Amino acid sequence: MILARDFILPYRKAVAGAMTALVITAGITLSLGQGLRILVDQGLATQSPDMLARAIGLFFVLVLGLAVGSFARFYLVSWIGERVVADIRKQVFNHLINLHPGFYEQNRSLEIQSRFTADTTVLQSVIGSTVSIALRNVLMLFGGVVLLFVTNPKLASVIIFGFPVVIVPILFYGRRVRKLSRLSQDRVADVGSYVGENLAQIKTVQAFNHQPTDRERFAAVAENAFAIARDRIRQRAWLMTIAITLVMGAVGIVIWIGGLDVIAGRISPGELAAFVFYSLLVGVSAGALSEVIGELQRAAGAAARIFELLQTTTEIDPEATGERTLPDRVRGDIEFRNVSFRYPTRTDVAVIQDLSVNIHAGETVALVGPSGAGKSTLFDLLLRFYDLQQGQILVDGIDSRQLGPAELRRCFALVPQTPALFHGTIADNIRYARPDASLEQVRAAARTAHAHDFIQALPQGYDTPLGDTGLGLSGGQKQRLAIARALLADAPILLLDEATSALDAESEHLVQQAMPGLMAGRTTLVIAHRLATVRHADRILVLDQGRLLDHGSHDELLDRNPLYARLAELQFRAGGPSG
Repeated sequence: MILARDFILPYRKAVAGAMTALVITAGITLSLGQGLRILVDQGLATQSPDMLARAIGLFFVLVLGLAVGSFARFYLVSWIGERVVADIRKQVFNHLINLHPGFYEQNRSLEIQSRFTADTTVLQSVIGSTVSIALRNVLMLFGGVVLLFVTNPKLASVIIFGFPVVIVPILFYGRRVRKLSRLSQDRVADVGSYVGENLAQIKTVQAFNHQPTDRERFAAVAENAFAIARDRIRQRAWLMTIAITLVMGAVGIVIWIGGLDVIAGRISPGELAAFVFYSLLVGVSAGALSEVIGELQRAAGAAARIFELLQTTTEIDPEATGERTLPDRVRGDIEFRNVSFRYPTRTDVAVIQDLSVNIHAGETVALVGPSGAGKSTLFDLLLRFYDLQQGQILVDGIDSRQLGPAELRRCFALVPQTPALFHGTIADNIRYARPDASLEQVRAAARTAHAHDFIQALPQGYDTPLGDTGLGLSGGQKQRLAIARALLADAPILLLDEATSALDAESEHLVQQAMPGLMAGRTTLVIAHRLATVRHADRILVLDQGRLLDHGSHDELLDRNPLYARLAELQFRAGGPSG
């Protein structure tokens, strides 16, 4: 099993220590039966205070050994559980951040988060507790059966006769519990996903007074999860009830038969007491096993969901190495050569069709066109979030597919239209592009981005913590932080999903002031939403339905390209709305 091989075996010393403690504690528990026999036959039956004191002394020695062994077992097993789950979480996270963006288009990110948190918590509980309980009870069960035969083979045969009757329902119900456990985990993930989606968009939910509808929908999701959990609990309850009833019924019959033997003088009272102790031990162990089997089945479902993530293959591994490497100093030449592309989830639609264009180092090129023209897709292809079905994209004359993704992406700095800000301080967010950058370098980037003044005005300056997605900052402030981050990256090629389209006039003016410092000396591709950006571009590419219709300056395209003229009228009027 992957879990044992990859995550538990590296800690074989701790596992060996835990197993040793487990065997010792189980052995001491089993020894208590013989201590009970000595106590009854030699301590009580002989009515000797010395023998009684000796028997009680032995009992306390066993109890002390049991306490020390239990401490070692509990500590080591709990440590293993926490350590293994921490390793699983790290490996799952490392795998998730390497999966290509297409994976997240086809899978709900909040459902993935549920697997990452809830399912690993289930595994932690099982590895750090339930497995230990199960192993201890297995030892007690088999050790108890052996000692039953040692103590009285006749009575032991009666107990063993009932075993098949107990095992069959355990196997039957255990299989059903496992199926329901996997289904239950899926429904719990649905609950988490629904909550996450609504809380993340709480302003939209409340703005449209959507709470009553969301309450009804969430109630349906929650009730569905409850219905599956109820079925799982019912199966586990039946499993436990049947096992305990059958085992304890067999113990009752043994006590009756053994009592008759004591009365007839065939066995001693101590022998019967020891036998009853072992019978109860076997019964309790079997009952406990029937209970923890449900937990183990639930863990199996959780593990299956986690390893399903780990076994998901990525089309493009960001850490893979390519056949070629770029020189330390990249000029920033870009060539699209006969590029065609379809998204894996929409293979019937050609998003880019036979596009060829050269972009020279240091040139500023604006991409314009109606929605769905393929502008954002070109950015995705440049960053190699997807691979082409046809054609080539060359950076400084090297095919991007011959470069490792990490090697390729060091050439680019991205400023998205909606800036991505993360939990942490303002300095952390600017430093995201270069985690090793000094505070002075961060400040210099912020000054060039016209962000330094507003940052200094905040209560803790550059150490001000940001909430989720930078809540509390204006759109213009977020965008200037994104520009500072791109400046700190100091990449030769800038990808700018022009940031001013959703800003008010004052914020737009401040961001526009930061643009020359950002674009200076860099090859810049701009998805244009404002006339100001188009007018200052060296060249404008007009795209429609994935095709390059025309390219040239603003004035040239106004004269000769009807689509551009219409877009300029509707979309690029100075101060007009964005497209």
